[in-house]
Parts: sequence; C-alpha cells; structure tokens
Amino acid sequence: MRAHRKFCYLCRRYSNRTMENFIVSARKYRPATFASVVGQRHITSTLKNAIERGQLAHAYLFCGPRGVGKTTCARIFAKAINCLNPQGGEACNECESCRSFNEGRSLNVHELDAASNNSVDDIRNLIEQVRIIPQQGSYSVFVIDEVHMLSAAAFNAFLKTLEEPPRHAIFILATTEKHKIIPTILSRCQIYDFNRIKVEDGVEYLRYIAQQEGVEADDEALNLIAHKADGGMRDALSMFDKAVSFCGNRLNYKDVATTLNVLDYDTYFQATELLLAGKYVDALMLFDNVLARGFSPQIFIAGLNAHMRDLLMAKGPAVSLVEFTGTLVDRYKAQAAQCDEAFLFGAISLLTEADGKIRQSSNQRLLVELGLMKIASLGQKKNDEVTFDTFATEVTLPELVAPAQNAAPTPQPAPAPAPQPAKVEVEVKVEAKPVERPAVIVEPVAEPTPRRTAPSRASRSGVSLNGLLSGDAKTATELAAEEVAKKRVVVVDPRAEEKITLAKDRMVEVLMHDRRRFVEAFQAMTVAANVVTLTVPSGELYTEIMRDKSEWQRFLAKHSGAEGLIELNVVVNEQVRVARPITLEDRLRHMANKNERITEMIERLELDVE
Repeated sequence: MRAHRKFCYLCRRYSNRTMENFIVSARKYRPATFASVVGQRHITSTLKNAIERGQLAHAYLFCGPRGVGKTTCARIFAKAINCLNPQGGEACNECESCRSFNEGRSLNVHELDAASNNSVDDIRNLIEQVRIIPQQGSYSVFVIDEVHMLSAAAFNAFLKTLEEPPRHAIFILATTEKHKIIPTILSRCQIYDFNRIKVEDGVEYLRYIAQQEGVEADDEALNLIAHKADGGMRDALSMFDKAVSFCGNRLNYKDVATTLNVLDYDTYFQATELLLAGKYVDALMLFDNVLARGFSPQIFIAGLNAHMRDLLMAKGPAVSLVEFTGTLVDRYKAQAAQCDEAFLFGAISLLTEADGKIRQSSNQRLLVELGLMKIASLGQKKNDEVTFDTFATEVTLPELVAPAQNAAPTPQPAPAPAPQPAKVEVEVKVEAKPVERPAVIVEPVAEPTPRRTAPSRASRSGVSLNGLLSGDAKTATELAAEEVAKKRVVVVDPRAEEKITLAKDRMVEVLMHDRRRFVEAFQAMTVAANVVTLTVPSGELYTEIMRDKSEWQRFLAKHSGAEGLIELNVVVNEQVRVARPITLEDRLRHMANKNERITEMIERLELDVE
C-alpha cells in the first residue's frame, strides 16, 4: 500500500511538471522584436524610425481587430525606447533593461486593464504613479488595454495628464473599438490603425511554427486555419494548438476541418459542379448531407456564396483578391474556367438574397433548397444547346420587291393613310365626336411566333416567293415604314390647346388649396397643340414635377377635359421668382369670392384690412 501511494505521488508530480512546462503557441511564439511582428509592416516601420530619430510622442493609440498585435507592439516599443544599446530601432536584448523586461521584473512598464479598472479612482491612482521618475531607463511606459471601457468621468479625469504628462511618461492606449473613445482623447494621441492579417501572411507564420514544433502540415490545412481565424493571429495559433492536439504531429486537411467544425472546400467545389451541370437533385442531396453533419443552413449558404465570389475573382486579373495560397489557387482557376460570368453573377445574387432572408425565415431549409434549384436552372440554361434564339437568327437578303396583298395583316385601331418612304413615326387621329377613352398610346402587339418553329427566309425578310412572281410589290423601305406606322398610333385631341387654356384658371384655383408652390408655374404655363410648357424657378421643383409626371398629365386631362396624349415640358429659369408672398389682402379677397357676406360684414362694421 505504501509503495502504491509513493508511485501515485510520483505520477502526479511528473504529470504536473509536464503540464506546467507546456505553453500555448500564442504566448510561446509571441513576437519579441518589430521584425517578427506579422502583417503590420506599416506600423513597425514608423515606430522604428521614430525611435531612431528620437521623435517620440507622449501618447499613442493602437486600434484594430483582436489578435493582430496591438499589445505586443506596445511591449516591444516600451522595451526598445528603454534599451541602453538600441540597434536600428530594435532592442539589443543584452543590456540590463532588456533582460529585466524579458524576465518580467522591469519597473518601467506598467500595464492597466481598463475593462476592470475603469473608474475615476483607478485613473487617480494611475496619475499618482506617473509622477514617479523611473529608476532605470529613460521612460515610464503606461499601457492601457481596452481603453474604450473607461467611463466618461474617467476619460475626463485623464484628459489633462494625457495632454501634458511628465517628460519621462509615455502612454500607449490599445482598443478594438475606436468609435467608443471620445474625440478629446483621440485628439491628444498619435493614432495607429492595425490591419487584419492577410491569409498568406498567416499561412507563412503557421508554417514557421509548425517547423519549430516538428509538425508536418499541408497547405490546405494551414489555409483553412488562417481563413477560420479571420485575420487574427492569436485565434489562428489557438486553432493550431487544437488541431495538433487532435491530429498529432501530422496535420491533414480533412482532420483539421473536422476539428474546427468547418465545411471543407471539397463540399463547395462539388456543389458548384452539380449546380453548373443543372443537377439540382444531386445538389439537394449534398445539402442534406451537410445538414446531417450538424452544419446550419446559414453556414452552408454563406460559404457557398463566398466560394462563388472567389470563382468570379479567379476568372481574370482580380485573382489576387482570392485569399488562398498553393494548390487551392490552381483549383479555383480551373473551376472558374468552366463557369460563365452570367452564371456566377446570378448565383451570387440569389445566394445573397437568400442569406439576407434566412434569419427571418421560418423554414430555412426550404429557402436554401429553393435557392439551389434556381441556381441549377441557371446552369441548365447555360448547357442547353437548342434554344429559341437558334431559330430566330436574322438572315440578310438583298432588297427585293413583294406584293402588298401577301403582307401579313396587322390589327389597327383605325385605318391610316399610306405612309411615305420618308420618316413616318406618329399618326394623329382626329375624331368629330369625342369618345371617352384613356389618354394612352395604342401599340398593337403582334402575335407571338410559335416556339421552336424556324421561320423561312421569305417570312423573315418580309418578301414571299409569290410576291416575287407577281409584278405588284413594295420596297423593303416602304414595308418598314408601314410597320412603324402600324405599331405607333397616338390619339391626340385636336381641341387640346383650347380646352387646357380655358381650364387654366380652374386648375390654378385647385392648386391654391392643395399645392400652392406650383401655382406660379401653372399661371405662367403656355400651351401649343397638346404640349404644355411649365416654367419653374428651381431644380427642386423640376425634379418633383418630373418624378410625378404621369400624375400631372392626369391632372391636366381631368380638369381640362382633353382626350388623348398630353405632353408635359418643364423648363428651369432661376430668374423667375414669386412676385410677392400671399398677403392678408389676397386671403381676404379669396374669402370674399367664396362668400359675399364677408364683404358686407366688413363694410357694416367698418373694419380695416390691416
């Protein structure tokens, strides 16, 4: 029993020592120099130049997404400005200041978590620490992380010290939500915006770490980790540790996808092939398999939409916008060559529309399936070799003569005179007795040609063989002019000018009650035949009238009694202004016209208009 207890004690001690020695990759491979920072060259170069030239600001603001190196750059900067032997803006890592910083015993760097220390008292304690002169080194650096969590009172208490700190104090503020910081703080800092880490940069750094750890990893697995991290290197390293724990020292694409619970690229490539071939049944079965693996419809449709976007980018010089490396780029180029641009545009449009509706949908599966079937129909349409357009091909024939009696009759609202060979577009129909009819343009529609029936050369050109044999014929120009005249027959009231002019005062009176700002335009309107010209003093009135042009045409027809088409022409003349505003006398005169007793009452009571 005693030996057993001693053995268990040794096992626990060995196990605890082994677990304590393990350090996650995000901490183990945290950059210690500016050169090792990933994907932020524009930041590190600026900071190194400032250190070399001695142009140090008293306050910096590092903002950007999570896990891109804001706090890391703040620590490297604090170590470099206190280094006794800096080399090109980098710390030497050999002097006493650098060694104390690396060992975590430096008194020149103070870090404050504003998420848990966001009150005025915490800022007051910080201000008291600022007054203390550093015992070693030249500067005391205060790194305030998540600074946007400070309260409004704490921000205001921090303003004076942030603007005019002691010469030995430098503040570095870090935040992921720059918009939450008050402008008075922003104006006192040099602002550095950190970018999302590109996929290719993330893949290169993950490959370096895999080599250091003795892990074999293929490019597709590293690409998947970098994409899943969404620009954050800390997230990418955490996923890398998780994948190594599951797969061991060999990372392959399938196992990493299973570990991270993401859909692999093969699923989207296969779905695109099925949709491009028009096989909607197989595509629905593939989607059912995705659901059976535990993925939500929204994840599938968002991933497929991104896949279609990458295919569209891979078709031309925009391939650099596809954030992939290695063999994946070649696969995207190969499949993009098989896809038509119209198919990709249509698929992206349908998937984007479905993605916007899926959160509010009560049946998400049906919504995605409907989108897949629509995309498959686009692929089927592309693969159809025989379409109606095949039989509708125009054939150019020489100008021949054809008899008028063999021409296909077209229904007309009224007989029209024979058109001239010159330009004939509009026929004015004059009627002795007005007949109630809507003021529209009558355009008879030709009978549709039966689908998949190839018209003969004679019917397409408007010339028949019987017409060639007979002497009575018309030229192709005359036939084209006849077709134009048949299709465009415009009904115009011959008394439109007279009717609109007589109704002018009545329309102005109506506008005085309803839409007074248009009164001046209608008072000065001119009428020529069926064309009404309005002059307005500003572009705003012009835009408002043209937006509701059809309503104004109905307004003119209703109050004037004019039938048929009424054209409306609006002219902008900024020199036209209202002569004077509507005064009390105008209102009184208008009321007197409505009721004569008002004038009588004014005379009896001897009232003054003023």
